[in-house]
Amino acid sequence: MTEIEFAALLVSRVCHDLVGPLGAVVNGMEVLEDERDPAMRADAIKLVTMSADQALARIQFMRIAFGAAGSAGAELDLGEIGRLVAGLLEGGKIQLIWNVPQLYWAKDWAKLLMNATLLAVDCLPRGGLVTVQAGVDPATPSFHIRAQGLNARVTEAVDHAIKGDALDVDARHVQPFLTYKLSCTVNAVLTITPMDGAVELVAG
Repeated sequence: MTEIEFAALLVSRVCHDLVGPLGAVVNGMEVLEDERDPAMRADAIKLVTMSADQALARIQFMRIAFGAAGSAGAELDLGEIGRLVAGLLEGGKIQLIWNVPQLYWAKDWAKLLMNATLLAVDCLPRGGLVTVQAGVDPATPSFHIRAQGLNARVTEAVDHAIKGDALDVDARHVQPFLTYKLSCTVNAVLTITPMDGAVELVAG
């Protein structure tokens, strides 16, 4: 896969994640234009506000997790990373426990943590609990993420992508492949392990 193909797939993933909430904003605005019933207008305003907040949370998360925010060698505040992850999951069916010390990590390590957490979320199609823990030494970053819930699973395609041996990466699986690339960049061993009712991701 060329760099251009990889970039195109990542852009497709970003667009896919934004279409839903932005479409809901448009639908809500159309209702506001035509509707005169106060109750219906109140519902439409609630929909627009909630969807706009969701779109903003996704953009803020993806700007760091997928983008090039910060200069080369920059460090990122893990407290702020936790806020972005919590915003991404707010109002959804995934609960987050962020047991991460107030540290600054090298940018690529912080991006790896964000993408691994997103992978954990994607392992819970029916919702559940994602617990994120990180080491206390910023010189030797490490983390342990546990996704627990009904039908927690790792698909074969995701397993191959995160190990870097996927034969055909598409827009749906470019994010696990990005996670693999980030782990290589920081020379981390990243493992994903399915177990009874849970999935664990570990890097260090």
